[in-house]
Amino acid sequence: MTVTPMTSTPDRPRSYTSPLPSPRPHLGHALASEWTKLISIRSTLWTLGSLVVTVVGVGMLFVSQTTDQDYESISFTTPALFGLMVGQVAVMVLGVLTIASEHATGLVRTTFTAAPDRFRVLTAKYLVFSITAFVATALSVFVVGIAASLAHGGAASGAHTADEWLGAVAGCLYVTLLGVLALAIGALVRHSAGAIAVMLGVVTLPPVLGAMLIVWEAVAPIGREILQRNVPVALSQLFGMQEGGDLGAAPSNFSNVLIILLITGATVAASYVVVGRRDV
Repeated sequence: MTVTPMTSTPDRPRSYTSPLPSPRPHLGHALASEWTKLISIRSTLWTLGSLVVTVVGVGMLFVSQTTDQDYESISFTTPALFGLMVGQVAVMVLGVLTIASEHATGLVRTTFTAAPDRFRVLTAKYLVFSITAFVATALSVFVVGIAASLAHGGAASGAHTADEWLGAVAGCLYVTLLGVLALAIGALVRHSAGAIAVMLGVVTLPPVLGAMLIVWEAVAPIGREILQRNVPVALSQLFGMQEGGDLGAAPSNFSNVLIILLITGATVAASYVVVGRRDV
């Protein structure tokens, strides 16, 4: 009996094709992921809820205590300003938590493992947060403005122009940029409490620092400039409150929006550089 030896053949690598569709990842996928995360956490409901309640609640209280003659010197959207001065803190807190909470829980490792393109993830966070914050802020402000115009739009309605509503839009954009700045600082600091403390300092310290500097004659011009460029004054001007009661002049002063835009843009750029280079 003759035995024929068996010859072995080298294994040939076989390519695997998944039966499930696997599209190439793009920004839309990251946006959907970040939106899901944003609406899934309780902090979003609490922060945005407190923003709406504060702006609308305080604004409506102010509207109920005013008369038609009061709106000859202020804008219909001015009542929303008083609630927004407090509500802006909620926007900044949400901006910080949008990214810092992931570092606190360790979820950021899962995020960057599933989506290795960190720039895409960070861009999605900025877009989702900024759109959400702007819509929530603008709706709250315009609810108060429309209520004021309906309640007191009689004799005072002729003194108002579309520039006032444009100023309110710029004010909502200003607050949104503060939130984006908070998100960028959260990306740099990676600690919720630390980033929130920095943002509170950005809002509260300049008025105090400006008031201190104007005492000394040598630095008084710097102090006066700080007092004219801080957050409360910028919002007051955009919402139609300024010295002399010149209605319509304040909303055209958008230099403060440009300043916060430049500061926020520089911080956002720094966040891209840092997040792209360091470990999580």
